[in-house]
Amino acid sequence: EAIPGGRNEMLISVKLGVPPDDDDDDDDDDDDDTEKKPMDVDLAQVAKVFPYGRLLPIEVVVGGLKFSTGRIVNELGDVDDLAVCVAASVSIGYDDRTSSEGSTHKTYSTKDGF
Repeated sequence: EAIPGGRNEMLISVKLGVPPDDDDDDDDDDDDDTEKKPMDVDLAQVAKVFPYGRLLPIEVVVGGLKFSTGRIVNELGDVDDLAVCVAASVSIGYDDRTSSEGSTHKTYSTKDGF
């Protein structure tokens, strides 16, 4: 087994970079994205993408990209021509319960054959 305990014991960490929510634009002169909040994300729908494993809490931060496509497709329910791109980082691992150390995180080098 690649993951001790099998696929159901796999830990999944997800971080999403989502464009800022335009509804938070109270001060148009403020271009600092650090105080902006990301657009709403349906985390239950994101969780459905992972058919097995234990999903850790999904982290959502400001990032990604949104832009005008110049097209509205009414059949798809479009209300405007906004396209949203989300950057997703997905990491998998496992909890090594046999380790006596406090932290079980290990980093491997590809030079070592991992």
